[in-house]
Amino acid sequence: MGVSGSGKSTIADHLARRLGWAYEDADRFHPASNVAKMSAGHPLTDEDRWPWLQAIADEIDRLAASGERAVIACSALKRAYRNILVHGRDDVRIIFLDGAQDLIAARLAARKGHFMPPGLLASQFATLERPGTDERPIIVSIDAPVGAIVDDIVNQLNLVPQ
Repeated sequence: MGVSGSGKSTIADHLARRLGWAYEDADRFHPASNVAKMSAGHPLTDEDRWPWLQAIADEIDRLAASGERAVIACSALKRAYRNILVHGRDDVRIIFLDGAQDLIAARLAARKGHFMPPGLLASQFATLERPGTDERPIIVSIDAPVGAIVDDIVNQLNLVPQ
């Protein structure tokens, strides 16, 4: 989880490959109306997000029921959003990609072809609720190379080999 430009898709993809798990980008669960709204430079409301978050939660449940494991890149900026995704499951972990707004703004300015315009970054930081300790988050700084970030996540996950 993290704001747009924090590296969610890149880190999640690399982490999934490292773990041998599936990778999903939550952006693919957005209805076309959400994508159009963001593309036009308008932030989503909670009402826009609820069906999107429920679709992701349903996918998490589907994966768990089939014994599959996945890493899902999702902004999940508010605790209420994360509660929908995790919904009491001990086998779902939140990884927070933490970075300074100026670093992320520079990344967004260099990014091409994404529906999320850099102008919405301030609204993302205004919405962001850092995960509380009771959410058992893994918090990593994004001010490092991708490999180092993934190493940090893997070490903090402390997974037991199956």
